[in-house]
Amino acid sequence: MEYTTIQFIREGPVGIITLNRPSCLNAVNFTMRDEYRHCLKERIDDLETRVLILTGAGKGFCAGLDIRDPAIMNPEKKYTPKSAYENQRLYSDMILFMRQCPQPIVGAIHGAAVGAGFSFAMACDIRIATPDARFQGAYINLGFGGADMGSSWLLPRSIGNGNAARYLLTGEFMHAPEAHRIGFVQAIVEKERLMDEAMALARTMAGKSPLGLRLTKEALDRNTGGMSLEDAIRLEDRNQAMTIAQILSDSSKG
Repeated sequence: MEYTTIQFIREGPVGIITLNRPSCLNAVNFTMRDEYRHCLKERIDDLETRVLILTGAGKGFCAGLDIRDPAIMNPEKKYTPKSAYENQRLYSDMILFMRQCPQPIVGAIHGAAVGAGFSFAMACDIRIATPDARFQGAYINLGFGGADMGSSWLLPRSIGNGNAARYLLTGEFMHAPEAHRIGFVQAIVEKERLMDEAMALARTMAGKSPLGLRLTKEALDRNTGGMSLEDAIRLEDRNQAMTIAQILSDSSKG
């Protein structure tokens, strides 16, 4: 499949996925959603690719959902709780696919990682960021539930419940130095070195046992305890569908 909103290239055992809508800071529209889902599903059975790098083209990583796209914000068939939930599943499943694909994922993050972009960063196994990187759970600022696309499961496991609550409940930006201090980001490097550092890390991992890499990623996911990621995402989907339907209902009355 040829992609128009993402790129996938392989350099030996390392696959590089680039979110590629730089004119809108790689905001996710329906096409990107479907292409990214397709790419990730292919990686699940891809034995040649041992490690993935996820990055964004242009000035930022990902600005979240493309709220300027009328097809998303004002569809011909208005959202109902049922259709909102079904649509939400198409987005949140991207996070499940990121965790289900056996390859460790290195996030090479610069600029803004907002909303869905923040969740994409959370779903990476390791995150390397530039000094200008900033992360925001923007959902709460839009009137939706503050936990979306796996964030209530993934973020506490990265930075603890208190820190996760702070950023998911306030919608504040987490800037690169603070993200590094609390453990969300594992390294900060200058932008010109970002991909070189990500590739060096990916090649180090790719040099290990392929089976060992897959089993280690699986063990890390399984052994964190509590609710499963899938259960957490389904709970979030329900909450988001209800808040979306409420917001649209309120706006139609206004």
